[in-house]
Amino acid sequence: MLSLLHIENIAVISQADITFDQGFNVLTGETGAGKSIVIDSIGAIMGERTSRDLIRTGAKTARVSALFRDLPPLPWFQEQGTGPDENGELLIERSIQADGKNACRVNGRPLLVTQLRELGQQLVNVHGQHDGQQLLDEECHLGYLDSFAGTGESLSAFAAAYAQVRDLRREQEQLQMDEGEKARRMDTLTYQIEELEGARLRQGEDEELSQRREVLHNAERLTDAVDGAWQALTGGEDGEGAVSLLMEAENRLAQGGRYSGELQALSEKAGQLRCDADDLAELVRDLRGTLDFYPGELDEIEERLDRLYRLKKKYGGTVAEMLAYLDRCREELDAIQFSEERAARLEKEVGKALAQAVKLGEQLSARRRRGAEELAKRIQSELKQLDMPKVRFQVEFAPKDAPDGMDATGMDTVRFLMSANLGEALKPINKIASGGELSRIMLALKNVLAETEQVATLIFDEVDTGVSGRAAVKVAQKLFQVSQGRQVLCVTHLPQIAAMGDVHFSVEKGEADGRTFTRVERLDRPQRREELARLSGGQATAVMLEGAEELLATAEQYKTGAKKKP
Repeated sequence: MLSLLHIENIAVISQADITFDQGFNVLTGETGAGKSIVIDSIGAIMGERTSRDLIRTGAKTARVSALFRDLPPLPWFQEQGTGPDENGELLIERSIQADGKNACRVNGRPLLVTQLRELGQQLVNVHGQHDGQQLLDEECHLGYLDSFAGTGESLSAFAAAYAQVRDLRREQEQLQMDEGEKARRMDTLTYQIEELEGARLRQGEDEELSQRREVLHNAERLTDAVDGAWQALTGGEDGEGAVSLLMEAENRLAQGGRYSGELQALSEKAGQLRCDADDLAELVRDLRGTLDFYPGELDEIEERLDRLYRLKKKYGGTVAEMLAYLDRCREELDAIQFSEERAARLEKEVGKALAQAVKLGEQLSARRRRGAEELAKRIQSELKQLDMPKVRFQVEFAPKDAPDGMDATGMDTVRFLMSANLGEALKPINKIASGGELSRIMLALKNVLAETEQVATLIFDEVDTGVSGRAAVKVAQKLFQVSQGRQVLCVTHLPQIAAMGDVHFSVEKGEADGRTFTRVERLDRPQRREELARLSGGQATAVMLEGAEELLATAEQYKTGAKKKP
């Protein structure tokens, strides 16, 4: 759970430390007091996108820290090879610089924002006041159903099969060209293949020719150098060179070595030098052979390099690239020449791949339909608890309006239908649901989906839009029920929900030294009564305080009874 949140220089919050408890935590305050800043700060340590505009005016850096305790063994820990420390604590820190740069750390270890976002998704779920708009978007309904039904593996298997069908269809389209276009393309490919084959290209030929040309351009200088070295080493035909002189030195030292171990060692060293000089002489002789050239060789090299240059401009920057292009031309020409045979094979492959995709798509649809029945039951049960006893909820399926009746998401078009009143026909949610109904449906849906996840902290940010009266009490009771299995943080304007909290925080805006600041205060029971009175009537009059006391007492009575139930 989220145990401690430290906020520093975020918008109007100069500094705040908020200690949350397990169970139901509520935050209240006037509009604009800074409640959303607390949620944005939690979003920052979840890896959500931030802006340097969040930094408090006059500050260079904004910081948020969050301490989590009692975490389950999340998949992220295993993937990253890290986790809570020996005390079972996980500290997440994020700083936002004035230049827009971010620094993220988990237990002191630097992380990328993308890594932090992956961790954040496994730590906290935020359900905002705009989630109802997603419920109105029927494009989102399939995702909700898949999340509840756990179709991940089935969907991945289908998507792979569908991708194969799409790739084969794309290849079919490439083969479908008219005869005139086919003939023109074959002529082009034939010409290019003949030109490249006629050039008799050889891998690395251009580098070898360039080096040889450089040698020939400097042949006279090189020949003089090599001949001079050869003369010095061998002495030529008439004189003595380094090899023969070293041999003479070796023999003389060997003679003296009969009487002196030191001279014998020097004789061996002279012998090694003589062998090295002899090897060097052979290398020089071999090199001298490469400097021999015949008249016209340089012109032939220049002509060949010029031909390669012209070919490179058309087919690739190197001989290797031209040879690769030649292979592609041959393959394409073969494909066109044998396109009818390939088309026939493709038709069979498409049929086989399509049959597999249909099979997997039907399996996916069957799993979705089973999940849809269970989801409808669960949603209706939740909504009855949220003061919508006559509601009917149903997941409607329709065939996918797409080629082959499928796309990457499957073969189903899904949308949620509901009837809120007895005798009313089922209709799309976006046609009939009021704001209060949307809030409760979204709460029910989020609660049901949360049961399939390991996330230990749920945040509800003003999800009570359009809810009042008895429905507000039911929403408060439902949020408390959810908090029995995990930590719940709720930002609310409703006194019924605030009264149900186990811990109550007040977010207040004030002024000091010419600056606006926001303070987050944990309320005791008398302070809670005053805050509830303000939420109910705007000010803490005696009548409002009496009503607030009754709200608290009623909430405490409900919670005591709820906790006694098995």
